[in-house]
Amino acid sequence: MTMQPYSESRPNEASFTVASYNTHRCVGIDRKYDPERTARVIRELDADIIGLQEIDAGFYRSQGSRQLERLADATGLNVVNGPTKRGTGGHYGNVLLTSRKVVGVRRIDLSVYGREPRGAIDVDLDVDGEIVRVMVVHLGLGGLERRRQVNRLLHGCSSEQEQLHVVLGDINEWFPLGRPLHRLHRHFGKSPARRTFPSFLPVLALDRIWVKPLDALMEISVHDTVLSRVASDHLPIKATITRMDATAACAGSLSGVK
Repeated sequence: MTMQPYSESRPNEASFTVASYNTHRCVGIDRKYDPERTARVIRELDADIIGLQEIDAGFYRSQGSRQLERLADATGLNVVNGPTKRGTGGHYGNVLLTSRKVVGVRRIDLSVYGREPRGAIDVDLDVDGEIVRVMVVHLGLGGLERRRQVNRLLHGCSSEQEQLHVVLGDINEWFPLGRPLHRLHRHFGKSPARRTFPSFLPVLALDRIWVKPLDALMEISVHDTVLSRVASDHLPIKATITRMDATAACAGSLSGVK
């Protein structure tokens, strides 16, 4: 079953691609630990900017291997690390891979007391001379937890910024009418949902991509291949974004935001 992409006709404008992929620590649904297989899925995606969740490095459960370094070597992409959990000899969390120049990095702590540590990577990238802000996120499993995390995430997002802004990641929201999704839709516009979980028979749209202004979103689809169905319990999601006049487009999109 291949998902049909959302797509809009556009004039010939420069564009770039982004993707989000929860790697499940490079453990597939066959329970095999295989970073090389994960790297092959990433190469299949062929995206300019990729946000990864659940990257393990140095822990015993990952055979002590350095997933981050292995994926960087296998893909040839620049790396921004965003660990949310640290332990003896290792760390775990989010990663951004990109072929574009990184010009600014911030890390946001989204942890809620008593829950698993969570966070976001917040970066500025030079995309063909235009500065694009990208956030890679992985929200928690509890409803109240996610609400607090979204509030914290949006606290640093000005409604008046004029640069392109992309938020991508595993939102862990099972309920289409949930408050966390509602708040994100209100701020960024309602981006199309695509079912990504579980990978072998996707029924839930846990992985999301938002673009502000929404007019810049050209296409969004699930990367559904023989390899991606096995390599993780999530399918990757991918979007094509146009480099429009962000200032004018953003002003238009903000007119309906309350």
